[in-house]
This record gives sequence, structure tokens and C-alpha cells, in this order.
Amino acid sequence: MDLFTAKTSEAAPLAERMRPQTISEYMGQGHILGEGKLLRRLIETDRLTSLIFWGPPGSGKTTLARIIANATRAHFIFFSAIMSGIKEIREVVKEAEDTLKYQSKSTILFVDEIHRFNKSQQDAFLPHVERGTFTMIGATTENPSFEVIAPLLSRCKVLVLNPLTDEEIAQILQHALSEPERGLGAYGLSLSAEALSFMAEQAEGDARVALNTLETAARLAHSGEITLETAREAVQRKPLLYDKGGEEHYSVISAFIKSMRGSDPDAALYWLARMLESGEDPLFVLRRMVVFASEDVGNADPRGLQMAVSALQAFQLVGMPEGRIILGQAVSYLATAPKSNASYLGIDQALAEVRRSGALPVPMHIRNAPTSLMKNLGYGKGYRYPHDYGGYVAQGYLPDEIAGKHFYEPKESGYEKSIKERMEWIKGERGKG
Repeated sequence: MDLFTAKTSEAAPLAERMRPQTISEYMGQGHILGEGKLLRRLIETDRLTSLIFWGPPGSGKTTLARIIANATRAHFIFFSAIMSGIKEIREVVKEAEDTLKYQSKSTILFVDEIHRFNKSQQDAFLPHVERGTFTMIGATTENPSFEVIAPLLSRCKVLVLNPLTDEEIAQILQHALSEPERGLGAYGLSLSAEALSFMAEQAEGDARVALNTLETAARLAHSGEITLETAREAVQRKPLLYDKGGEEHYSVISAFIKSMRGSDPDAALYWLARMLESGEDPLFVLRRMVVFASEDVGNADPRGLQMAVSALQAFQLVGMPEGRIILGQAVSYLATAPKSNASYLGIDQALAEVRRSGALPVPMHIRNAPTSLMKNLGYGKGYRYPHDYGGYVAQGYLPDEIAGKHFYEPKESGYEKSIKERMEWIKGERGKG
């Protein structure tokens, strides 16, 4: 059976045809659209303010904006940040003003991918949002805290849209399969439970991806049945969600570092694999591991820093794909190593003291005296050379104003326990002096 005649091939894609028209058709985002929830109340009471929808691709940002425009009977303008500039902003402002003046109708301006506008372009929206020329709904996949200018952000309510669950995706697929007018219901296709579950899982919360997969699977179906094998054939491998310049980049590297800090090598290896599979620069990961080796492992295992630096050098020698093995070894070592941040805390406390007390004078007995004048002035006088006393002798090294201050406090972890014992001995010897 030819499911796609010339007539249907010219129609909009299934994902576009199945776009919900009303709130009741809309799937997901119950935390903002459920009965009594914020966005639903704003729509039902017609008290909509400018909004920014922040969510992953396929979570329904554009669809929700269109539904709001329909529900409030507002004039809807779709505005793409990719294709538009200051000139186009002026044009939509005039269109909104004319619509209000001649039709007594408010305008909802939907700004897709608002994070792609530069500062001056975002600034151009400000006076019109303030005056109410239009109600702006921005959509972004990036954290608006990073990508939207503060004055515009302060005039908008940010609503987070979550990825759709596998169950919600499955419901969307089943509805599209059975819907006779906009969907595939007229073709009498059947969909196995395994194929449905597989497509829902592979969509990773993106309804558009799921519907595109279903449409492809329908084209490939034999005898009117979409099997698991058909679904597998329809699903093409896609890049993992990972924007090296955006929020997901910071979220994944954060999860990676915190997994190593939490001594979970399995989680650390997983997040490492996520980054490598998504095209992250391995040298970026290795540089972060070098920092981690000092910040979080520290003197609890001094070999951690050696391991991280050696991994960086070894990777530069061999590159990928073999470099993944080097990364895996270093990550598993650092994740399972004893942890101490005493050195990290120590240098920060020392820096804080310097900023507080300024450039205190160096004690005379530990000053260098390369000239006779300096020796005559007392530079170096009274200094005791520790090696003349068996490796340690009690004397002060800090300025008098902060004598007795402690910055480095070793912990009971790994090798640092031995360091702590050594320092306790030194403290006792100093007390004798």
C-alpha cells in the first residue's frame, strides 16, 4: 500500500500537522499548565505578561505560544532571531501598533531562539515591552541568565519547560497514529508495544523527533505494521544534547567533577563518555582533571597530580581514539583516590590574609643579605639553618603581626594523615623552643 501519494507528500510534516491547537490537546508541562498553575491562571484570567520559555528542543515552546495567542484571541507574530535584525524589529513594532490602533487587538510577539540576539537587538525590545506595545514570549534552549540581558530578563517571567517523559511521548505517538485527519489514522497502521517504547525512549523528550521517527517508520512499514525492526531502521543516530558553549556544557562538566569528588568512578566514567561522545575537546577535560587533582585530591594522594599531568602529556602523544583509555585510567584513579581540599583552602585563606593585612614587612632574620650594607643593617641576623639542627629548628617565618596564623590544616585522609602527624610533631618542637 502506498501510504504517501503525491498529495500527502506535499503536506506539512507530521510533527507540524499534529501541533496541538488548545491547552486540552497540549501534552506535558503540568507544573505550569495544570489546573490552578501559574500559566494556566494567567491565560484564563487574560492577565498575560511577557514570558521566556526555557526548555530543550521539542518540549513545546512554540506550540505553547501559539495556543496562548489562540486562547487570548491575540494577533500572533512569529519572529526568528536567526533571520531577523533591528530592521525587522522595527517592522513588527509597527505591525503591533497598527493592529492595536485599527483592530483593537493585542499582539503576542513570539521570539524564537532569543538567545541568538545580541545586546543591541535585545535592547531594541525593551521600550516596547515596557509600554505594552506587545506581549513578548521568548523561547530559548540556553540558560537565560547567561544569554538574555538583565533589563529584559527583569521584565519577563521565566518559565522552565521540562523534557517530555517517555510516557508522554508514547501518548503523542499513539494519538498521531490514530488521528484520522491530521495524523496517520486513515492508513490503519499498527504499532507494536516494543516499537512504541523504543521510539519514545530514543526521542529523549523531544516530541518533534518522535513524530519525525514515526512518519519515517510509517513509510518503511510492511503490511501496515510498524515493528521494532522498522522503528530501529527509522531512528537515525543523532548528536547527544550538548552545547559546548551553553548550559549543558557546564552541567555535564559539573556532574563529571562532582562524581570524581564523590568518589564514584562509574558516574565519573559515564559523564566522561558523555562528553567524548558529544564532541567535547578531551584536552579541556584533561585540564579540568589537573585542577581537580590539586583542588580535591591534594596531598591526600600527591600522585594524583602526577597522574593527571601524565595523562595530559600522554594524550597529546597518542590522541584519539586510543586516548580514551588514558582518560579512563586517570579518571578512575582520581575518583577512587583519597580526597583533601586542605591545600585549596590553605592558599585561599592565605590570599585573604594578604588582601586584609597588606604587604607586611619580612622578618629581619629571614631576609636575604647579598651585600655588606644589608648585613650591617641586620638582614639575615639570627637565622638558624635547619639542616644544622637535624632538619628542623624552631623559629618564626611569618610577619610578627600574624605570627601563629594557620592556613594549611591537613586532614585525616590518605597520605595527608602522615603530613598531619609530622606537623603535630613540629608544633610540639616549636613549643619547646
